[in-house]
Amino acid sequence: MAKPVNNLIDLLLNDNIKALKPYESARRLFSGAGNKQQVWLNANESPFANDFTIDAERFNRYPDCQPPAVIDAYAAYAGIQPDQLLVSRGADEGIELLIRAFCTPGKDSVLICPPTYGMYAISAETCDVGIERAALNDDFSLNVDAIKAFKGKVNLVFICSPNNPTGTSVDKNQLLEVIEHFADSAIVVIDEAYIEFDKDSSWAAELTHYPNIAILRTLSKAFALAGLRCGFTLAQAPVIQALMKVIAPYPIPEPVAQIAAQALSSKGLVTLEQQVAVINQEKALLKSALAKFADVELVGDDKANFILFRTPQKSALMNHLVASGILIRDQSKQVNLDNCLRITVGNPEQNKQLLSEISRFFTLQTSTQEA
Repeated sequence: MAKPVNNLIDLLLNDNIKALKPYESARRLFSGAGNKQQVWLNANESPFANDFTIDAERFNRYPDCQPPAVIDAYAAYAGIQPDQLLVSRGADEGIELLIRAFCTPGKDSVLICPPTYGMYAISAETCDVGIERAALNDDFSLNVDAIKAFKGKVNLVFICSPNNPTGTSVDKNQLLEVIEHFADSAIVVIDEAYIEFDKDSSWAAELTHYPNIAILRTLSKAFALAGLRCGFTLAQAPVIQALMKVIAPYPIPEPVAQIAAQALSSKGLVTLEQQVAVINQEKALLKSALAKFADVELVGDDKANFILFRTPQKSALMNHLVASGILIRDQSKQVNLDNCLRITVGNPEQNKQLLSEISRFFTLQTSTQEA
C-alpha cells in the first residue's frame, strides 16, 4: 500500500525548509489586489498607474537573458557601466542570487541588521545559509562595532538604506567604515530600493572604488511598477559575472523588458520625477497630520515612501482600518518596533480617507472612555 502523500513530503522536504515561515507579503496577508473598494497602503507601492505599449511580435521567441535596451537604459540612469549591472525578477531575486553565488549551503552565513526587510533572512534560510544579526541602535543607526565583530564569520552583509520599515538612511561614514572593514572578507549589499526618495545617499557612484559592494535597485517603488517584477543588482564586473552563473536562462519576460525600457526613457524619467515630488509632498502632509494625534508617535525617518508610527492602540486601530477597507502594515513583531504600524503614502484622496478614518477611530475611543 502506498504511503500517504503527506508522509512522503515530510520525508523528502529539506530540513532547513521544515521550520521555515514564508515571508508574509502584503498579498499573502490580504489577497485581492484587484479589489478597487480597498485602499492599499500596506506594501510601499506607488499610488500611480502609468500607461505603456506592448509589441507582441517577439512573443514566440525566448527573451534575452539581459535585455540590452533595459541594461543600457538603467546603466545610464544609475551612472554606471553596463557590465556593472544585472537585471532580475525584482530585487528579491537579486538577494537570492547573491546568496546562492557567494554562500555555501550548510556552511556560510549572512549578516542582517534588524529591524529591516524580511527577505534577506528568508532567502538565506531557504538556501540553508546561516543568519547572523547585529540589531540597529535605538535611533536606527548602524551598530558599527557589533557589525564589525562578524568579520570572518559572514560572506554577505545586508544593509538597507533607506531602511524598510524605519525610513532611515545609513550615515555614509558609518557605511564606509563597514565596507572597508569587510574589504577582504565579505560583500556589503546595500539595498537601495527606495533611493529615488533619498537620491543623495546612493552609493552607485562609488562602485569603481569598492569591489566588495553590491547595490540592489528596483522599479517597484518610485517607478510605480511593482506588478512588473523588475529589479537590478549593481556591482563591479566580477560580481556581476558570478551572478550570471546562477541566474535563470530567461529571467526577464519580453513584455517586462519592453515596459522597463519605456519607464527608463527620457519621458519615463520625467514622469518618475513628477510622481516622486507628489509622493514627497503628500508624505509631508500625512506626517504633519499624524503628529497631531495624541496617541501617535512618529518613529524613524521619512526617507522612503512610507511613514512608521507607534500607538498603544495599535491592534484596535489596525482592525478599524481593515474593517473600513484601508490596509496598512503591522510592524510590531520586529525588533524595537513594539506597537508600530507602517503606512504607505497614497494619492491625495487615499491619504484624506486614511486620516479621516484614523480621526474617527480616536474620536470613538475618546467617546467610549468618557462614557
